[in-house]
This record gives sequence, structure tokens and C-alpha cells, in this order.
Amino acid sequence: MPTPATELLKSKYNTSDAPDIKASNPAFIPPTQPLTPGKQLPTSVPLPVLPAVESAKRLAAFAAVDRHIALQHKVIGIGSGSTVPYVVDRIVAQGFDANKDRVFLPTGFQSKELIIKAGLTLGDVDQYARIDVTIDGADEVDNELNSIKGGGACQLREKVLAEAADTWVIVADYRKNSRILGTTWTQGIPIEVAPFAYAKVLTNLSHMGSPSKLPNDRPGLSLRMGKMKAGPVVSDNGNFIIDAPFPVEMMKDPIDLLHRIKMLTGVVEVGLFCNMAEAAYFGNEDGTVLARLKNGSTEKISSVPNTPELKAQV
Repeated sequence: MPTPATELLKSKYNTSDAPDIKASNPAFIPPTQPLTPGKQLPTSVPLPVLPAVESAKRLAAFAAVDRHIALQHKVIGIGSGSTVPYVVDRIVAQGFDANKDRVFLPTGFQSKELIIKAGLTLGDVDQYARIDVTIDGADEVDNELNSIKGGGACQLREKVLAEAADTWVIVADYRKNSRILGTTWTQGIPIEVAPFAYAKVLTNLSHMGSPSKLPNDRPGLSLRMGKMKAGPVVSDNGNFIIDAPFPVEMMKDPIDLLHRIKMLTGVVEVGLFCNMAEAAYFGNEDGTVLARLKNGSTEKISSVPNTPELKAQV
């Protein structure tokens, strides 16, 4: 039985011959945006005015979608972070015809909810070993587009979707843009470990040079503990998370550090993403976007069309 979301999509674009869409949850009614009498796309209606940084996040997400998600892309990974909801908004604005044959793979609970509430088709990475494009957030990005991820304890799934993608793109705000990793994300590299091995991994990381206390007297190397529960944070995969800061000299070579940590017995995944991003889009305080590409070039973006211009990429 079609859901209200399905009927809404069909009515928006006046596609009486649109294919039947099977609903996974017939009782679900997603939030809707106001439409013009001509049933235009949501972004054909003037966008709400946002604070400068939030507006820049939206602009960064819109630019990333416009440049990297084209008509021929059918399997799309959706990451996490405060900028990613705008990614989903822009994808929805591409229209029913663009999205009817697409499947969207989440990196965690947040992105799964975004996909479902947008009325998009939900899939999983065990169904699709190859992904066309994945767009994700990051906790920090360096000059070489290496990044730290895992502040939300999803780095294992995030890395699987990043590695499976032909194109992996980062969207974030200006606070995540650094010259060297560890400059703004000071709590350490998130490391997912098997629960029974966490004590041994902590010892090994300490021997590698991760300090137990930071220069500002904040805690250093530690098992991540829950804030509203007694005990450690448990990932979606049933593992523990260790946060391991390292001296700046070691953070200057994140690839070597990644390999050394990954070789420790008991480590499931490391929140260092190296040599993976095709581009990164950072929303700035002044409402503009800094786009940094894999080839080292940069670009300042001040606007995108209200309605996405869909075309196939060469």
C-alpha cells in the first residue's frame, strides 16, 4: 500500500504514470515542505533564511550534491554530521524522476533516519559492494584531505562506505578545516576495538606515544565513556571506542600512524581516513564555501542555483 510520502512525491511532480513504490512502513508520514500552486520542487520555493554558518553548511552541501551526484548515479552513500541533512534536502530537490531508481546506503542511525524521512529508498552495503558516490561529514580535515572521523562512533561503517565508493566527498563547516590533523579535534583519534582487548590496546597505544594527559590537563588516551549511561560507549557493531591523541610530529604523517595502529591486535578500525577524499566543501562564517579538491586546487563558492540543474557527468 503506498504511503502518504509516495502519494506526495507523485503529486508534486504530476507523474500519473510514476511506478508503484513499495512502502517499508505504511504508517509513517514524513515531514513535508510547502509547495507552490504549480507543485514546484521544494527548493523552487525561496529557502528559509539561516544564520551565516548554517547557511554556509547548506551551501556546501548543495554544491557537493550538484557537482558529484549526477543522473547516472544510482547507489549513493549518506554519511553523518550537521551538514549532511542539507545533502539529503538537495538530493530530494533533484526530483522524483532522478530518485525513483536510486538506493541510499546509511553510515549510521542518523543517516538512516534522514533517508527514511525523506521518502528515499533505503539499502545496505551488504547488498551493494560498489557505491557510485558517498557524501559524509568529518571531525577534521588536513591540507592533503586526510581526515579524522569517528566522533559519533561510526567510523567502521563510514570507512566501508567510503572505500566502496567510486567518489567520496566531505562536507563540513570551517571549524573542521585544518593544516594538520589534531589541531582542532584534540580529543584524539577514535579507534574501535574488540571489548575484551581494550586494555591491551590502551597499553600498546601508550607505548606508541599517546599521552594519558594533554598539556592543558585534559584527559588524553582513554576508553570513551557514555555521558548518560554507566559504562563505555558501545558502537553499532558492539565494540568499544578508544580516543587516542598523539603528538603533532606523529600527526603530520597520518598514513604511517594509521598503519601502525591498524596492526595492533584487537583493533577493528581506525578513524583516520587517508588518501580517500575526492573533494571537501567547507561552509565559512561569511556564508561562502571553500571547495578543496584532490589535485590541490581550491575554489570559493558564493552561490548555487535554487533548483538543481540535473545532467549526466562525462
